[in-house]
Amino acid sequence: MLQVKNLNKSFGQMQAVSNESFTVNDGEILGLIGQNGAGKTTTFRMILGLLKPDAGSVFWNGHPFTRKDQDIVGFLPEERGLYLKMTVEEQVVYFAELRGQKPAVTKQKLDDWMQRFAVKGKRTDKIKDLSKGNQQKVQLIATLIHEPKLVILDEPFSSLDPVNASLLEDGIERLKSQGSAIIFSSHDMGNVEKISDKLLMLRQGETVLNGVTNEIRESFGDTRIFIQSPLTAEELLAIDGVLSVKKYQNGFELKLANPEVGKAVFAAATKDGYIREFSQQPPTLDEIFRMKAGVSHE
Repeated sequence: MLQVKNLNKSFGQMQAVSNESFTVNDGEILGLIGQNGAGKTTTFRMILGLLKPDAGSVFWNGHPFTRKDQDIVGFLPEERGLYLKMTVEEQVVYFAELRGQKPAVTKQKLDDWMQRFAVKGKRTDKIKDLSKGNQQKVQLIATLIHEPKLVILDEPFSSLDPVNASLLEDGIERLKSQGSAIIFSSHDMGNVEKISDKLLMLRQGETVLNGVTNEIRESFGDTRIFIQSPLTAEELLAIDGVLSVKKYQNGFELKLANPEVGKAVFAAATKDGYIREFSQQPPTLDEIFRMKAGVSHE
């Protein structure tokens, strides 16, 4: 279990992280979100001891996290870095050995991990001969192959297409099932919402959201409706408390002033009987992010 307690870090007059606290249990995934410069990478570096906090503490299983705990960590930095003249096997074996895993064990696992991430290339290929996408997969394998108990991934989904993003999600979920505590940052709210048990959002170093992902969404109320009915957009917008109506596929998306407005919408839509769809939900994580970060939807 990772515990972060009251971390603070400033650089000159800039407060990068302010009084940050959270816990990631074994077998749990925390999504760390925020705009560029919000303090995500600074947080990771303080956890790993690469930056010394001005105040606060980091604990692993109840004791202060130190460099002696580095072997249980799998860290993927935002700045990718591989030795281009090494082969895939040499590269992965080298990084795994730095984390205390014997070369013979790594070599035995490597084919399975390459297949799992659908790497297009052989273990004897040099890194420089792989595409950028496959180089990124090799670095992910090097981060995870020693099956770390604490996994920290800084923008792991960056530049991955949907198929490869799904492969990475599967890899993260596998480590979760084996009991690893996992933190990752991402600008893709779809990834965060899909796999995160908990959510932490930073804005200019301040914590603005912290808790269970579903509970955070539900705390904003069921203010979105997806509906297919005979009602027109004008008729829906005329209902008191409907803030906006947007056409999508064969129906509409409504945004409400408050969840109670849904009752009036449902009554109007079903006055003549059956309708094909009525789904009332909380805002998406992307919408919540934009609200809390002060980013326009337009």
